Parts: sequence; structure tokens; C-alpha cells
Amino acid sequence: MIMPAERLRVAVISPERTIYEGDADMVVAPAWDGQVGILRGHAPMVVLLGHGDLRIRLGSAEEQFFVAGGFLQVVDDVVTVLSERAEAE
Repeated sequence: MIMPAERLRVAVISPERTIYEGDADMVVAPAWDGQVGILRGHAPMVVLLGHGDLRIRLGSAEEQFFVAGGFLQVVDDVVTVLSERAEAE
């Protein structure tokens, strides 16, 4: 049995560059049909992104990004966001 990692590992990537790469306790993303929340130990999935705020929380700190379109993938506590448009807020 594989134990979940201590934290999520997150990468937010736009066509131009990597916008964010780091650890997180929680990720909330705008899926095409509503919000999706990800914590450690989440089942593998791929989500079609909509438009809105992507929130990455580590402890009491939270970073926000605007994303528009693309995909979010979760595998083994690694969250990869590939967005057509991603900007820090």
C-alpha cells in the first residue's frame, strides 16, 4: 500500500512558462462544471478546467491564480495544471 505524501506537489503551467511550482495542503480549481477541491490522498483524475480562480493553500498562506481553460491532473499527490491562460493574482 502506498502512503500519501506529506503534502501535495503542485505545478501550474501556461503555454509561456511555469507560473507556480511548490507544495500545498489543498488546491481548489474551477472545473468546467463547478469547483473541485484536492487534498492529500485524492484519487487519480483529470478535470477539464473552466475560467476562474485557482487557489493553492499551504498552512495559513494562500496563493491565487486566474486560469482559463486547460486541464488539471491528479496522480499520487502530484497536481499538474496545464492552462491555456494562467496569471498570478
